[in-house]
Amino acid sequence: KMTVKAVKMPCTAPNVYTKVPDGGWGWTIAFAFFFVEALTYGIIKSFGVFFNDLMESFDETNSRISWIISICVFVQTFTAPLSTVLSNRFGHRFVVMAGGVLISTGMVTASFAHTVVDMYVAIGVVSGLGYCLSFLPTVTILSQYFDKRRSLVTAVASTGECFAVFSFAPAITALKEQIGWRYSLLSIGVLQLSIVVCGSLLRPIIIKEQEEAKVQPPEEPAETKYMLENEQTRTSIESIDSGVEITTSPSNVPGNTKAEPKSEEPKEHVQILVENHSTPPEPKTKLLDFSVMRDYSFICYAFFGLFATLGFFAPSLYIIPLSLSLGIGKDHSAYILSAMAIAEVLGRISAGWVLNKKPIRKIYIELICVVLLSVALFAFPFASGFWGLMTCSIFFGFMLGTVAGTHIPLLAEDDVVGITKMSSAAGVYVFIQSFAGLAGPPLAGVLVDTTQNYSSAFYSCAAGMVLGAVCLALVRPCKAGLCLRWQRCPEESVAEALPDLPDDFIDMDIGKAENSGKGCDCV
Repeated sequence: KMTVKAVKMPCTAPNVYTKVPDGGWGWTIAFAFFFVEALTYGIIKSFGVFFNDLMESFDETNSRISWIISICVFVQTFTAPLSTVLSNRFGHRFVVMAGGVLISTGMVTASFAHTVVDMYVAIGVVSGLGYCLSFLPTVTILSQYFDKRRSLVTAVASTGECFAVFSFAPAITALKEQIGWRYSLLSIGVLQLSIVVCGSLLRPIIIKEQEEAKVQPPEEPAETKYMLENEQTRTSIESIDSGVEITTSPSNVPGNTKAEPKSEEPKEHVQILVENHSTPPEPKTKLLDFSVMRDYSFICYAFFGLFATLGFFAPSLYIIPLSLSLGIGKDHSAYILSAMAIAEVLGRISAGWVLNKKPIRKIYIELICVVLLSVALFAFPFASGFWGLMTCSIFFGFMLGTVAGTHIPLLAEDDVVGITKMSSAAGVYVFIQSFAGLAGPPLAGVLVDTTQNYSSAFYSCAAGMVLGAVCLALVRPCKAGLCLRWQRCPEESVAEALPDLPDDFIDMDIGKAENSGKGCDCV
């Protein structure tokens, strides 16, 4: 009896488990993901505090400044398949560490920018590529370490983004007044270099199912029968199935006292065969599997992500300009953004706790949260004063947390694609999101410049979220319909594959089998 056990290796080697550990080194990766979230999406959502400074320094419109984040989000999501390919080829650890270097380089370079085009290249392209290489591999490998606790752990770890917005927004505002926006960007770039340390903690995981190999003992009646028929002749019983050679004992053969015993040989044969059976060659992993695009449920889910992305970033970017347009001071505006971040923390934890309950259809819970998020976006234009805007921000932040912290991990659920295809599905899914990330903030900026009213930006976000809710509602019906079709197809294919057989087909087949058996020593 042989089993595959968890192997303890150096910190640079993969972790080998017989099943998904639901913990272990996964807690360290969750800790690393917390800081990766804080230093990627946390910085992107806090970038709104620089909007007015950049408009004054470069003498640009709201729409042109918003292209900085738009290009960044577009590059981050558009290059998601590249991140998947590189992770499958070189490993998650190396890719995340390289992403941290790119993020820091882009942000530091942006602090020396002289035109808004320089910001497009530095933050939009360089840092955007780094954000993709850092975030996606981290959330993918975290999902592989957890099964039953996946939703809860991912939701809690993703709160790093919210704590970053809560702390960075007032901190950056205060830092700008002391050293200016350029040195503030430089400080953020140096801080983001710590993503390299987080990436070094990502140990890959290998799941090997526990196997047991049983070897049947030689049949005693057969051996005894041959020994009784001829005691002076050495008789061998060769079993082709097991590969074990069993001979009579030399002591039972008269006149052959010098015969060498072979009692240990069968055990050696058995050991070799069991080991070969327990470690079959592993199939070659595809760098990027586009077969998910044939799954209708995934296509609907991808369109949900496409439209919902319109409402993810624009509110965080325009909440401070909206509050300033309502006569609220800069300090109180930063508090509104911080309150939104705290509410998002509670939303992420609450969603993870609810989705961790069993049995529950997680896709329906996500749909309810998306509908409520649409209501929150529609409520912003009707807010007036500090407390009205604060109430809308808290409600929006809570509902945003329930969606933002779960929409990518839900790809691992069977209602979408499942855990086996999650890596490739996440790359394709985020790639499709890239187009909305590119169009969302500039579209909101154009509406603001045209109407001279920041409320129009929230209307565009709400419209996209409603379309996303419609697509999300179609995911489960498409999956159920696809499963029913797959159940019907095998039956139809079997019926088509069996031609009309002659009445004497069975007799002819049995006759051939008997004739072939006479000419063979083994079966």
